Amino acid sequence: MFWCPDWPITAALREHALPADSALALVDRGEVFACSPAARQDGVKRGLRVREAQARSTGLVCLPYDPSLDDRTFEPVTAAVETIMPGVQVIRPGLCAIRVKGPTRYYGSEAAAAGVVFQTLAAIGLTDVRIGIADGPFAAEQAARATDQLDDDVPQLVVIPPGESAWFLGSYPLEILEQPKLTVLLKRLGIRSLGDFAALRASDVRNRFGIEGALAHRQASGLDHRNVVARTPPPHLDAAVDFEPPLARIDQLAFAFRSRAGEFVDTLREAGLVCTALHVSLHTESGESSERRWQHPRWFDADDVVDRVRWQLQGTNASDHGLTSGVSRVHVVPEIVENLSDHADGLWGTGPDEGIHHGLARVQSMLGHGAVLTAVVAGGRLLADRRVFIPWGDAEVSPQQAAKTPVKDRDQPWPGRLPGPAPATVFAEPVAAAVVDSRGNTVDVDARGLVSADPAFFSAERDGTPQPVHSWAGPWPINERWWDPSGRVLNRFQLVDHSGSAWLLLIEDHRWWIEARYD
Repeated sequence: MFWCPDWPITAALREHALPADSALALVDRGEVFACSPAARQDGVKRGLRVREAQARSTGLVCLPYDPSLDDRTFEPVTAAVETIMPGVQVIRPGLCAIRVKGPTRYYGSEAAAAGVVFQTLAAIGLTDVRIGIADGPFAAEQAARATDQLDDDVPQLVVIPPGESAWFLGSYPLEILEQPKLTVLLKRLGIRSLGDFAALRASDVRNRFGIEGALAHRQASGLDHRNVVARTPPPHLDAAVDFEPPLARIDQLAFAFRSRAGEFVDTLREAGLVCTALHVSLHTESGESSERRWQHPRWFDADDVVDRVRWQLQGTNASDHGLTSGVSRVHVVPEIVENLSDHADGLWGTGPDEGIHHGLARVQSMLGHGAVLTAVVAGGRLLADRRVFIPWGDAEVSPQQAAKTPVKDRDQPWPGRLPGPAPATVFAEPVAAAVVDSRGNTVDVDARGLVSADPAFFSAERDGTPQPVHSWAGPWPINERWWDPSGRVLNRFQLVDHSGSAWLLLIEDHRWWIEARYD
């Protein structure tokens, strides 16, 4: 078992190019998830609220915790170890298990095999590595963690002789089993350590504590029930083409890349997969690069891959023209793959759906990626703000689209947002309206949210026909960006006319507007 302490911190330091001695804390849901040794010296520890951690360490750097960053940065470490020792099982980023019998026979001894691991990881810049060798993964992990008691000038290696794992674990507390309920119950029975727990008879433990207690008893006895399951490296599914000399025309590039796109899709099919999200990287001879993530409502075939490469080259210009710099390399990576069986045709085929997809894709191929749009629901308080159009096939708004149309995250709370059910008809632009009381005076709302009078009639200014108000509800205030002079203050109302139709109105700066209608 080899262990890289504080791997989330190591990954964040590398990703953000921070000094190794930085006081860093990774924050998850307002609490410290992990912290660097420099931060721990200032009193920061896991579970603290961010404000308290910053109060203890004035120079603390707080970054959001990203689990995907741990996986991504640990992949080169795993790949480096697999070049010298096959059969690596990743327990979690920063902790791996390896069967030691084969490497021991090849390198001559357990210490020699561990030395090769140290040298291999040091070659990629990873020097803080701990290795523990024992009968099972659980004891080996504790042996790796026990290297904290060794001097810094000796190899961080602890080897437990065969059959001695139970003796090694005997003095450890019950908490390392990570079973709180079982730990509390054992302590009530007077059992304080793994040695005390292992001294019990296995049959008695199983009868009293069940299968979970029996498995924990085997761990305490050094007889780990888990086996090292070597990971299977994922197949090489990406595709890249280098052009020499670089190609300066889009039609030339699309023709040259077409055969490689077909091989790319065939490789996915042989693996029983289809690609639904694709990352395309383009590199020019002048050193420039263009990267973009494309998504497909079904899955990519060879023509779709070629179209995405061509659209990325064209940008917003749909015409076929020469490029300012020739393209020297095209690299496509399947970011999201799904089982081919999940996209199999139905019993009677998928003719209509397939025809629609091919038709829309054909229009896009002729007129450009942004020629066919579909609506998505975005974040916001007003209904018009929540409707955003994106190119057909994109499951999310791309950075290019977000630069043109500000898109808000719909997962945010958005206080003041209209609860369901939503109106069926939302006007592209609010329609000017008039709302009056029984005396014909305009209904208004003061700064405290009080209505000047009950609404009796309302009308759209474009037709001018007043309609009696059968019932009404409101106002519901919305105060957007109250600290900004450009912020908005408005109030919403729901009105029902004499025919039973419901309307959503808002009043802003003493003027009434019809926002939507409940059909």
